[in-house]
Amino acid sequence: MGLKRRTTIIAAGSLAALAAGTAHAAPGNGKGDPPPHAGRPGRGPRSLANPLVTQRADPHIVAHEDGFYYFTATVPEYDRIILRRSRTISGLAGARETVIWNRHSEGEMGAHIWAPELHYVDGAWYIHFAAGATDDIWRIRMYVLRNTNPNPLAGTWEELGQIVTPWDSFSLDATTFEHNGTRYLCWAQHLPELDNNTSLLLAPMDTPSSIADTPIEISRPELPWETVRYQVNEGAYAVHRNGRLFLTYSASGTGAEYCMGLLTADEDADLMDPVSWHKAQEPVFATSDANGVYGPGHSCFTVDEEGHDVLVYHARQYREIDGDPLNDPNRHTRVQRFGWNQDGTPDFGEPVPDGPLG
Repeated sequence: MGLKRRTTIIAAGSLAALAAGTAHAAPGNGKGDPPPHAGRPGRGPRSLANPLVTQRADPHIVAHEDGFYYFTATVPEYDRIILRRSRTISGLAGARETVIWNRHSEGEMGAHIWAPELHYVDGAWYIHFAAGATDDIWRIRMYVLRNTNPNPLAGTWEELGQIVTPWDSFSLDATTFEHNGTRYLCWAQHLPELDNNTSLLLAPMDTPSSIADTPIEISRPELPWETVRYQVNEGAYAVHRNGRLFLTYSASGTGAEYCMGLLTADEDADLMDPVSWHKAQEPVFATSDANGVYGPGHSCFTVDEEGHDVLVYHARQYREIDGDPLNDPNRHTRVQRFGWNQDGTPDFGEPVPDGPLG
């Protein structure tokens, strides 16, 4: 199938405390008051259960300064972008879902609407997403929407067009983060000179919809667990903690082989120097037969109402898939807390089983 496959904590704005590396980084008002999600008896993280949202892949949850958690994800029809919001993470499960954008009926942005991410940058909301064209559904490129309304479920979403890179090739899974005063874009793209599917690229941005300099390749699929069925690195997300910048990413095909890898750079390193990035030689999060969770990946991070770090990801509840995994709708959004190892690296553990979280 070639390129025909699909599959921080530096989120913009609301998780600035995590970007600063604080121990409990739930968003607050900057005056030492409790975060807006905290202290709601009976509605905290103990009410969480997996799956959180069924049939929603590539999930992205943002804890914003207005006191809401916002959720977006890929829908199995691949035809629209949705948003939900709730005062709690658990509340996202039953929150009303709003369609904020539909695919075009013809031309570009007309097929395979994948992996939306919602970020608040300089007073406006942005969604980065991938899409194909009606006349070539595998011509996947990255696009951007903008909404200046304080509530992203209201107002008007304006199309800003395609994110242009030096290569006119298969590209997707754009994420953005700010580090040491510079905003970056990280994404997955097929480099024409390489005999693989996608590498991870990084570039500084001059606007939330454009890159400012020549990208660098920070990772390519080379290890055995990155090359099962497809040679893929994709779905990156950033977290700054303990003097380092971590980028998680997903690898291999989108079945049970899908798993998470980890890149690490020193917080003072030149992020645009490829040698600054070091890859973990084993996956940091993978299928758990014992717990019945298969193909975990395309992660992001948030904080719960008590200020604990939370891993957000999708996975299936079974290993065997009839036909192309892309046609299987049952990648469900899941959440679980994670911690930190003594050496300062994230400890994701293994995917927890279905049911309430302890």
